[in-house]
Amino acid sequence: MARTLRSVSGKGTPATKVAAATKVAHTLHEYAHDPAAPSYGTEAADVLGIDAARVHKTLLASVERAGGAEFVVAVVPVEAQLDLKALAAAVGAKKAEMAKPADAERITGYVLGGISPLGQRKRLLIVIDADALDHRTMFVSAGRRGLEIELSAADLAALTNATFLPIAKRA
Repeated sequence: MARTLRSVSGKGTPATKVAAATKVAHTLHEYAHDPAAPSYGTEAADVLGIDAARVHKTLLASVERAGGAEFVVAVVPVEAQLDLKALAAAVGAKKAEMAKPADAERITGYVLGGISPLGQRKRLLIVIDADALDHRTMFVSAGRRGLEIELSAADLAALTNATFLPIAKRA
């Protein structure tokens, strides 16, 4: 069962430290992660008993822009896929492709399934799917598997200097 926690400055993950330091309204939800779960995001939605449309995954993509290749963070609902063409267009790139898992972990400082848009090792361009604005709050990883942070999409964008654009595609 989910346990709601309060963030405490100075403890936790880089993501929880960012949220606590800025005093943004948020709630941490911790649960026992099942290593056999087929999807980290859908596991979070199921265990926490929330609509999967409110749970978002944080993905890292490599894009080709005029200045060369760079990494971009995409935040999309777990029930959708990242539309790489839409992401490329959103950031003015010729093309986009998913980053290799090892690159995603090295660049963000988080392990797969625990990558948060908050508190990443490097400050990267972040694009949040515009549908996140349809919900009062959204959930993203708080920096480790089994820990989600709930906050408003506007607050997440303010903390990460992100933009909202339609970058998800649904089946």
